[in-house]
Amino acid sequence: MNGLRPIIILALALWIAPAVHAKEGGDQYPSGAENWFAGAVPPPGFYCVNYSGYYTGELKNASGGKVNLNGTTPWVYATFEAVRFAEITPVKILGAEFAVHVIVPVVYQSMNLNGHGSTSRVGDITFSPFVLGWHRPRWHVATGLDINLPTGSYNRSDPRVSVGAHYYGFEPALAFSFMPKSGWEASAKLMYNLKTTNQATNYHSGQEFHMDYLAGKHFGGWMFGASGYVLTQVTDDTVGGESVAATPGLWGAGRRGQVFAAGPSAGYTNKRHMTFMAQWQHETLVRNRFGGDKVWFKVIIPAASIFHGSRS
Repeated sequence: MNGLRPIIILALALWIAPAVHAKEGGDQYPSGAENWFAGAVPPPGFYCVNYSGYYTGELKNASGGKVNLNGTTPWVYATFEAVRFAEITPVKILGAEFAVHVIVPVVYQSMNLNGHGSTSRVGDITFSPFVLGWHRPRWHVATGLDINLPTGSYNRSDPRVSVGAHYYGFEPALAFSFMPKSGWEASAKLMYNLKTTNQATNYHSGQEFHMDYLAGKHFGGWMFGASGYVLTQVTDDTVGGESVAATPGLWGAGRRGQVFAAGPSAGYTNKRHMTFMAQWQHETLVRNRFGGDKVWFKVIIPAASIFHGSRS
């Protein structure tokens, strides 16, 4: 299913010291959210998707080593709960199913950065005005545009209590799923993130290309495989239109981030077409961002299965 994603801001905004500019915001899209059926928009109907899980990581510098800040390495821990509501309409556009969705997240965040701080707030909401999905016997392809809204709480002077990015994000996406008769599945979702300037700081985070991926096998209602994600920042962070300078021991010029993650994934679809998924993703090759581990639990619930259950 394309576009099922919460907005999780894992406090990647940093005020290291007065002489070091902040890296505003972070991953408005939580990489790795899409895996099984990533390109397969479901049949027309109303769907509810619940995401829950946690992330923990330590801050890495431009060389991939741990950042040393006053003798300690900054770390972040976050748990999240996000609900996505999607309507797959009977309308056809260019032979594709037309859908819309909205995602509302709640995040608990704990961070050690020049002292400890924590908060629990509603994060940035995502809205997609369109998702289009095409189907063939073995191929499924979907495309769409997500708009990330700066609805989450934001504190310019203290990222430890901020869960919002304080800027808009626009993210076109293309996803596919190849599912031959053998039961194997190969799915991927390719995205490009474009961000506006944070008006509170005049900081503009660079554009990013990222991809979620999965390879696995179906055994009846069960599925087992490996999933993960790749992210690379393709333009510099800027302040007032000028690229952010390198900071020895901390950031490279332009503060371009990158990460690669992989881990096991499993799922089960019951007779009411409810799908349950779980996965763990370990991050490596991390540069200019937090790196650690992410665990997901996801449930996809068609409204038809709820109504069916109420009548049984």
